[in-house]
Amino acid sequence: MDITCTSLEEVRQRIDEIDRSLVALLGKRGKLVTQAARFKKTTDDVRAPARVEQVISKVREMADQTGASAEVVEQVYRAMISAFIADELATHAKLGNPASAS
Repeated sequence: MDITCTSLEEVRQRIDEIDRSLVALLGKRGKLVTQAARFKKTTDDVRAPARVEQVISKVREMADQTGASAEVVEQVYRAMISAFIADELATHAKLGNPASAS
């Protein structure tokens, strides 16, 4: 995909297109996160710090393979995961699941 632009307007148009795709993908990811809450017994299962680090490691590798900044990707994913965990905790609570593993 050619990403060379000839004007600031074109840059902004392409960024807007990417943003539309990203928002749609975030919506899909969010629906899966909501489904995951049904399978988790405790809030500790929702927070899953080991899983978070596994995802971060995986996306940093993907960034390296695709030429993206691993630092930026990690920061974005940490923020996204944090937001999804908060949403999943709310869903988890509505399902009446226990607060923690203890």
